[in-house]
Amino acid sequence: MQPEEVKTAAQARKIVESRGLSHVKVGVFDIDGILRGKYMSREKFFSALESGFGFCDVVLGWDSNDQLYDNVSYTGWHTAYPDAQVRVLPGTCRAIPTEGNMLLFLGEFAGEAEAVCPRGVLRRVLQRAEKKGYSAIASAEFEFFLFDETPTSVREKGYRDLKTTTPGFFGYSMLRASVQREFYEELLALCGGMRMPLEGLHTETGPGVIEAAITYSGALEAADRGALFKTYTKILAQRSGKLATFMAKWSRDWPGQSGHLHVSLQDKRAKPVFHHARNPNNISDEMRWFIGGQQALMPELLSMAAPTVNSYTRLIPGFWAPTEATWGVENRTCAIRAIPGSPKSQRVEYRVTAADINPYIAFAAAIGSGLWGIENKIEPDAPIEGNAYNWSQPAKRRLPKSLGEAAERLKESDAARELFGEAFVEHYAATREWEEREYRKAVTDWQLARYFEII
Repeated sequence: MQPEEVKTAAQARKIVESRGLSHVKVGVFDIDGILRGKYMSREKFFSALESGFGFCDVVLGWDSNDQLYDNVSYTGWHTAYPDAQVRVLPGTCRAIPTEGNMLLFLGEFAGEAEAVCPRGVLRRVLQRAEKKGYSAIASAEFEFFLFDETPTSVREKGYRDLKTTTPGFFGYSMLRASVQREFYEELLALCGGMRMPLEGLHTETGPGVIEAAITYSGALEAADRGALFKTYTKILAQRSGKLATFMAKWSRDWPGQSGHLHVSLQDKRAKPVFHHARNPNNISDEMRWFIGGQQALMPELLSMAAPTVNSYTRLIPGFWAPTEATWGVENRTCAIRAIPGSPKSQRVEYRVTAADINPYIAFAAAIGSGLWGIENKIEPDAPIEGNAYNWSQPAKRRLPKSLGEAAERLKESDAARELFGEAFVEHYAATREWEEREYRKAVTDWQLARYFEII
């Protein structure tokens, strides 16, 4: 039996037994999209397949630096950090080609924790779509910078004067990709072996920057693939003596790193619903309303698509990232890009997202807002032609300028609470407010250079 054939608990048990494994890997993704997990003994895993297992709920109560939130109600010192229930998902079974016969299974939080679980919030959005007669097809593409550094060396250097794997610009460079072919080929093989195959892999403009487009699938699988791709790209890089970053922007000298999301809908007969051959640009009513919902709610949901303080350094004019909730047909200066094509390829690209996203939460925002648009028949603005940075938008289309502002907009959003649930909105917004507060404690190099002597 192959990992991709595993669908049931019985099949999961069978493949573990057939490989003679004493342990397997089990993991869950936290609020920041970080994979938290453990080796689990075969006996414990077989029990967990039937009845789940307990996982300390601190992973929903701390940040990416393992610092405890002091402003969330779900968990904290006031609850004494008990175990949360986690269900094992047999259908997520994956081989890890770099680790012999080892298997990885994903889980998602159940019980009370399900309300704030990132994978759970996307699953509920997709269930909402299913009730309306739709299924979502999706994919993610990520840019990341690759360095000839290690986790130790970047800390010793204070994250300054870092050496990228290649110099110069060299977008779409066959020269760079061929000289560095070992890493490219290893990444292609790893992604293929872990059921997150890549449609494309190429250099982007900038020193050491690479872009990967993951093959499309159902939206929940697309989020699994996106989250695993980020994790295992970093693992492969470090095992190769390199370091990969998915920060939204790591240097003021280079454009930010995108994490664009592509989405389309099908009906119950698996027929695409975004394509209408007799309409301009083949855009159906459903696709137009979907874009309308994304455009209308983007300012309210931005913290779900731009989740870090660093995200907002990318959202500036002229750096291939949007600054307002705009849309256009084949227009890469807009936040939403309508892509005309055949019935199968017609889709919407949600371009406001960067590589630092939690794919589950970002897909929930992109798809949930689009569904809301269809349900309410929200008409978008006229599509922008040409450079969107030169168009003045009304106040309602302007995006928050900081993570704190974006978190406040999310808390105030009735649509967000209706789409994602009160518990998720309160918990997630609080985690983003915490992130902003942690940032405000920092004394940056810019502040020292600006004020140290002269003020």
